[in-house]
Amino acid sequence: MADPALYLAALLAVGLAAGVLAGLLGIGGGLVVVPVLALLLEGRGVPAGVAVHTAVGTSLATIAVTAAASVRAHHRAGAVAWERVRRLGPPIAAGALGGALLARGVPGEALRAVVGVFELAVAARMAFASAPRPGSAPSPGAPLWGVPIGALSAMVGIGGGTLTVPYLIHLGERTHRAVGTGAACGLPIALAGGLGFLLAGGRAAGVPPPHLGFVHLPAFAAIAVASAAAAPLGARLAQRLPAAHLRRGFAVFLVLVGCRLLAA
Repeated sequence: MADPALYLAALLAVGLAAGVLAGLLGIGGGLVVVPVLALLLEGRGVPAGVAVHTAVGTSLATIAVTAAASVRAHHRAGAVAWERVRRLGPPIAAGALGGALLARGVPGEALRAVVGVFELAVAARMAFASAPRPGSAPSPGAPLWGVPIGALSAMVGIGGGTLTVPYLIHLGERTHRAVGTGAACGLPIALAGGLGFLLAGGRAAGVPPPHLGFVHLPAFAAIAVASAAAAPLGARLAQRLPAAHLRRGFAVFLVLVGCRLLAA
């Protein structure tokens, strides 16, 4: 896409879509940003391999802004389990930093296949699982699960909600609270993963200027502004939807994500 005006319009549209999904489903929006931005960059002449890494790095940077806006709205609704965020945050951040630094050495096809199959399996469980029994106490879970959640999320440029939200629901959290908490867990993924891609791309050739590592600054600015504006709308929608509808809608989203990853 050579026309600067069309490129900007496309970035803003991607940011709006990512922001609504971030607030609605507790994700960072990277599953929208990464594939679309990679295609846009390739259309501007950026080599395919560099375009994907730039899309992932830029996505993680935007998620920091999107997640902050989403978390604020969920917190106002009392839908963030901050104790879980404090327990999961450090291992998630460690995994995200490690995953970002290792991402260039992992075969993309293998990683996409593993994550794609996982997303389909989680979607099946969420679509047919019953809600937690009223009055049942959620399980505390194991904080070290945050390490693989952070690593996988950073490698594919997502905020981790597609992994964190199902995990929290499995532990017994209510769906709305799991969505808000998943959004909060996207912050350490974005910050640590974004730093990793910034460092990993310090000497990379072919990244379109201006950039910091694998973060393309114009794309970051446009997507971040649009997504931050749209995230509170998604969060308000999430709090109004019935839990069963939200859970099944999330399952449909995971099916689409899994199929896209497997078909890529």
